[in-house]
Amino acid sequence: MRRSGPFKTGRLLVVSILMGLLPPVPAGPERIPVSEFASRGLEGWIEHSFQGHTRYRLVMIDDTRVLEAHSEASASALYRRIRVDLEQTPILRWRWRAGGTLGANDEQTRGGDDYAARIYLIKEGGLLPWRTMALNYVWSGNQPVGSSWNNAYSSRARMIALQSGSLDDPRWRSERRNVRDDFRRLFAEEVRYIDAVALMSDTDNSGATATAHYADIRFSAE
Repeated sequence: MRRSGPFKTGRLLVVSILMGLLPPVPAGPERIPVSEFASRGLEGWIEHSFQGHTRYRLVMIDDTRVLEAHSEASASALYRRIRVDLEQTPILRWRWRAGGTLGANDEQTRGGDDYAARIYLIKEGGLLPWRTMALNYVWSGNQPVGSSWNNAYSSRARMIALQSGSLDDPRWRSERRNVRDDFRRLFAEEVRYIDAVALMSDTDNSGATATAHYADIRFSAE
C-alpha cells in the first residue's frame, strides 16, 4: 500500500512533533557518540511507524553489536533526540552496509521514494514547524554517488547519495561528512544545531525487501 502525498509530506512534521515531547540529550564538545549499541543497546531510540514496521534489532557481527534493519514493504524510523553543536562537532562518521533489490526505483519520484539505508539529521523549526529541515544521507539504488536532490515530497528534505548500485556486497562502508558544510551547500542556510538523528530503512512504496546494518555513529571535531 502506497502512502498518499500529504501523509508522506508530513513525515518531517510528525517526527518534529514527537521530538518536542522529549528532553534533549546534552552534547559534549569533543566527541559525541550517537549510537552506543554495545553499552546502551537501543536506550534513547524511539520507533515511529509510517507504514507497517521495519524490524530493528541488535545483532552481533564480527564480535561487534550493531543495529540491523529489515524492511518488507514497510516504513518505520528509529530516531534519537540529541542536540549537537555543529560549530564544535561538525563531522559525522558511521559504518553501514545494505542488501536488497531496490535498483529499479526512481528515487526522485514519489513512487520510488524507498531506501535500503539512510541516516537523516533533523533541524527543528521551533514555533514554525514548516521550517524543519532534514539532511538525508542515503544508500541509493541508482543515483550517482555524490548526487543530491530534493525529497520527492518536500524541498525541506534534501537527499545525498553516498553509496549506489548493487546491494549484495557484504562489506562495510565507512562514511565521513561535514554536516555543517552539507547544510550550507544544500539549503543555503547556516545551521549551528541539529536536534535529532534518525535511521530508516523503508520499502513501502516498492513492496520490496531490504536489510541494512548500522554501527559506530558519532560526531567529532575532526
